[in-house]
Amino acid sequence: VSPNTVVKLLTEELEYSRQVNRKTHEGASHPDRNAQFEHINTKVVAAQAAGQPVISVDTKKKELIGNFKNGGSDYRPKGDPVRVKVHDFADKTLGKVVPYGVYDIAANAGWVSLGITSDTAEFAVNSIRTWIERIGLERY
Repeated sequence: VSPNTVVKLLTEELEYSRQVNRKTHEGASHPDRNAQFEHINTKVVAAQAAGQPVISVDTKKKELIGNFKNGGSDYRPKGDPVRVKVHDFADKTLGKVVPYGVYDIAANAGWVSLGITSDTAEFAVNSIRTWIERIGLERY
């Protein structure tokens, strides 16, 4: 049986479709989870009332630097897509970048730092320090 026949049987006769997996299984939550969030919220409210910054920080996966395909899209003239490399092999001279976000909850404003270090802890601390020096001190 050919692959095309199998696809036809699955899609037309059995009404299957191509699908990606979906995150739906959450797992057991910690018994004190709600208490933890209530404690954090109490601290956030107190810090904001005192005029202190409250930030949320997050790092994302490393991204290739250069003319590579990504999952996003943008509006362009018909038939004129952005041309990118066929293969996603890292450019050794450019490497990869690590995006690290700092979100100021009270100001509802985000700031992104881009780094090239493989030491995540060092980069996180440096990103927060830079946010404080460039934005936090003036804002708070």
